[in-house]
Amino acid sequence: MSKRDKHEVRPRISDTSLDLNRLPDVRDGLTREQRVILYTLHETQKEMKQRNVPTLMLYGRVVERLSMSKEHFYAVLQGLVGRGPL
Repeated sequence: MSKRDKHEVRPRISDTSLDLNRLPDVRDGLTREQRVILYTLHETQKEMKQRNVPTLMLYGRVVERLSMSKEHFYAVLQGLVGRGPL
């Protein structure tokens, strides 16, 4: 390791303006937001013992884990569902 390498300043992740919640994962292409929504949906479906989960209930549980506006939640959910507005 050269002297220059020791003193090189690398930006920390928190120093950048990059939002890591919207960065797709290299394994499957899902963002953290999408993964949290899908995981929360799965857990809620198991808890309610049914397939249908009310959207507002899902939103309430998602914001317990991740800060997200209703509009952004609906946009991400719409992208996962792959159809028009909910």
